[in-house]
Amino acid sequence: MRGSGNVFRDLGHKSPDIEQFKAILAAEIIKALDREGLTVRAAHARTGIAAADFSRIRNADLERFTVDRLMAVLNRLGSRVEVKVRVRPGESAA
Repeated sequence: MRGSGNVFRDLGHKSPDIEQFKAILAAEIIKALDREGLTVRAAHARTGIAAADFSRIRNADLERFTVDRLMAVLNRLGSRVEVKVRVRPGESAA
């Protein structure tokens, strides 16, 4: 069986597109932390965002985060987010 390109969809998650987008944002946050050599405490000191939140992001525990909040974290780390939307016909919900 061939994958859809979205592991969350392939696993039958309720909101696969949102979960994939959150995972992409989290990966970018982790890249920013690694690029700057920031620990979760140093990231907290720089951004004011709780160190525990950075730990959750590093551990892919993203349930508490909205897409907006993850984008705000990236912005506070000095990154800018550009979103490109492409809508494709999907399966009928009926």
